[in-house]
Amino acid sequence: MLRLTIIVPAYNEEATIIPLLERVHAQSVPGVEFEILVVDDGSKDRTAALVEAHPHLCTKLVRQSPNQGKGAAVRAGLAHATGDYILFQDADLEYDPADYAKLLEPALRFDADIVMGSRLLAPSFTRVHYYWHKVGNRFITFAFNILNNTTFTDIYSCYLMYRRSLLRPEELISNGWEQHAEILARSYARAKACYEVPISYRGRTYDEGKKIRAHHTLSVLAMILRARFTFKKGN
Repeated sequence: MLRLTIIVPAYNEEATIIPLLERVHAQSVPGVEFEILVVDDGSKDRTAALVEAHPHLCTKLVRQSPNQGKGAAVRAGLAHATGDYILFQDADLEYDPADYAKLLEPALRFDADIVMGSRLLAPSFTRVHYYWHKVGNRFITFAFNILNNTTFTDIYSCYLMYRRSLLRPEELISNGWEQHAEILARSYARAKACYEVPISYRGRTYDEGKKIRAHHTLSVLAMILRARFTFKKGN
């Protein structure tokens, strides 16, 4: 039985956290058991209280106070993870847990080390969204591919699933938006088989709470460049 740890960092997501967890809890994949870890990162609303009121929807609630940022929440989740694989799930309903079966297929069939969910591989639907976000994402992905001789199409999708043994939480050096690039780079340096699968995407607008901004691209690119010359393949 394969065990998948789903880490859900959450900050002020009272409007979506329970609908999201209900969708996660409803997923069933033969041969897979789910460990669902919610990390409340010092929310000022009722996010943590709502999760506590629905204990059947997650395996464990990890509470942090004060707010330390998504990177710290990811670290906290990784410290409690026990699964064979790690998968990140945003709490805002942009990504659909119904895609878990697609993500798990390469692991179950081909023993994949990394599976990336791509919003650009002909998904069943994608919300028409910010043009410059797409341009920035393509540029970030292009930079990673050039430096690592890979063919990813969407490295900054939330749905990054990787074998937990590829990365120790204490190895991470970043806490900002660039942390995702660090996790992918460190995992890829030790991986033998990487896959992508198409996923659906319903992006939020800034009015709806989207947090990432254009300037975050700079730290991401800096991490991709640093990773290429620091995290050697096979180490």
